[in-house]
Amino acid sequence: MKVLIVFAHPEPRSLNSALLDVAVSQLKRLGHDVQVSDLYAQGWKSEVDRRDFPSLAQAERLKPAAASKQAFEADTLTGDVKAEIEKLLWADVLILQFPLWWFSMPAILKGWVDRVFAYGFAYGVGEHSDKRWGDRYGDGTLKGKRAMLVVTAGGWEEHYSGRGVNGPIDDLLFPINHGILYYPGYDVLPPFVVYRVDRLDEAGFAPIAEGLRERMRTLATTAPIPYRRQNGGDYLIPSMQLRTGLEASGTSGFALHLDRAARQVSEPRVSGSSPASSGSGSLASDELAN
Repeated sequence: MKVLIVFAHPEPRSLNSALLDVAVSQLKRLGHDVQVSDLYAQGWKSEVDRRDFPSLAQAERLKPAAASKQAFEADTLTGDVKAEIEKLLWADVLILQFPLWWFSMPAILKGWVDRVFAYGFAYGVGEHSDKRWGDRYGDGTLKGKRAMLVVTAGGWEEHYSGRGVNGPIDDLLFPINHGILYYPGYDVLPPFVVYRVDRLDEAGFAPIAEGLRERMRTLATTAPIPYRRQNGGDYLIPSMQLRTGLEASGTSGFALHLDRAARQVSEPRVSGSSPASSGSGSLASDELAN
């Protein structure tokens, strides 16, 4: 397989960087082709502004969506954006790796999405009719490819549980998994989440590294999160409301958009406090920055 990892952490000596090394090494050992977009190392420009649309007339008002559509169709997107789009088209699997900062991805990674997921490429595609409402949420340009998140968090796993004060990790990651990855067609795998990373030592790193190796070994076979397809009959068009009676009794919120009847998915979690197990990994404790 061809795997693209989009990496968003500013410190080369961080835990995230160590996990990136583990993932890349394992993927290459398995014979996969790997590319890494290291956003901080690339000096990625995160904000969307007029510089993204060089063909836009100076006197013309900037409307980002319309400008993105025009630039994509005219092949006038900037070189850095076009390079990332080519990587996405090349890759069979996309991995977004980042620390959870203020309950979301770092701004530089959100800026990568804002600029690279252009109108006509990742959204605004397909017919709009009384039978389909565009090619999205299970359809789209990237349909047939897989994607997953590798996320580190400073808080305890319990803090991100169903009754945890931070809210369930599945809910926090839903806008990324469903709204960014599933929207343009990816089959989204359960995330690999590491907790309590700010106090993680070398002994605690070994089982986490082995857990990540296992996820890399099973990229092609792990069952995706069973999100409902927008155009699969579960939603009324054009209101895009879920048809009544499809959900289990008491289901609400984001869980409404999971088709539990289609497939039950267990989501692997790895806690920074897990006991040590087999698996190599060398990382000094004073280098473990989230």
